[in-house]
Amino acid sequence: MEQARPKLWTKDFIIISAANFFLYLIFYLLLVTISVYAVNHYHASESQAGLATGIFIIGTLIGRLVIGRIIESVSTRKTMFFGLIFCILASGLYFIDLGTNFLLFTRFVHGLALGVASTATGTIVALIIPAVRKGEGIGYYSMSTTLATAIGPFIGIYMSQHASYAAIFSFCLALGVISFIIALFMKVPEMKPAAKAAEPKGFKLSGFIEPKALPIALVTLIVGLGYSSVLSFINFYAIEIDLVNVASFFFIVYAVAILVSRPFTGRLMDIKGASYVMYPAFVLFAAGLFLLSSASHGISLLIAGVLIGFGFGNMQSCTQAIAVKVTPRERMGLATSTFFIALDAGLGFGPYVLGFIIPLTGYRQLYLIMAIVVLASTALYYFMHGKREAGTEFKMDAA
Repeated sequence: MEQARPKLWTKDFIIISAANFFLYLIFYLLLVTISVYAVNHYHASESQAGLATGIFIIGTLIGRLVIGRIIESVSTRKTMFFGLIFCILASGLYFIDLGTNFLLFTRFVHGLALGVASTATGTIVALIIPAVRKGEGIGYYSMSTTLATAIGPFIGIYMSQHASYAAIFSFCLALGVISFIIALFMKVPEMKPAAKAAEPKGFKLSGFIEPKALPIALVTLIVGLGYSSVLSFINFYAIEIDLVNVASFFFIVYAVAILVSRPFTGRLMDIKGASYVMYPAFVLFAAGLFLLSSASHGISLLIAGVLIGFGFGNMQSCTQAIAVKVTPRERMGLATSTFFIALDAGLGFGPYVLGFIIPLTGYRQLYLIMAIVVLASTALYYFMHGKREAGTEFKMDAA
């Protein structure tokens, strides 16, 4: 019965979502300002400025690899608070003015901190959400990151035009403190003690990567690569096609599309299965990239943003829910880490890889190629997960 459905919007669920929002708000706010800061303040080269972004992702990946291995054997609560304090301390390093190399060190350390903290919050929320509402719950939770992708760049660009960099760093430090304070008021669930004792000793790949989550993580990596072409190059593309003013609203409509669709897609995934969301999302994402490749008017650019929001925005939460669901409860931390490693790798290294293609193709052809890649990856999803789901009547509420 509908009345018997377990409660999703608990105090702890709201708190962990808010804490995650503030963490990613810092990340996306600095993402659009740190390169300009490196050039203006330290007269860094373009490659050094780009490295200030890329080295953050490397730090995040390392943080996830390490913490994903030990989170079950330590404590989800201790890991979360260590990560949050680590983020606060890393934010304080931005005030130390010791040149470009120290800035790169700061970015790497901050990436490590975010990798630890966000893996912990992602694991905790998977433990909090009732099993029968896993898809819906993770969909709502991941909206905290989605909101940060829209609000963070907007605040970052606004502050860079109207405030000093010291004010920007102070604001980020304050957000980190707020995230820590609100987390104090939640009850953090722990892993099963028996599972901790069963953790394999010595070096094993399964100690860093969850094998059961790896197939869907590979799909996440590919679609993340496709979205990185949007995240990193949309502003350059907008300049080329003379739609800079409209492009500033691209991520706003992207976020709105996700906010509108997530409540429905999350429920659909729980009731019918992930493939009912994933297959249409592949088509919508590819359609958005195709429209982007041929955009010549502001309205077409914004419609592309809506389609990409419906597509990639829902694929992101859906693949995370799959990674958690196919994994034993005691290895949820490792599954969460595996998912985010794949996502970060796609988003972080994608721009570097695609940067070699752009001189040969231009932006329009790049987005067309990405549309084809995303559409083709539907087959990858089918063999990695969709075929199994169809054959076992897999549902997000299945045991």
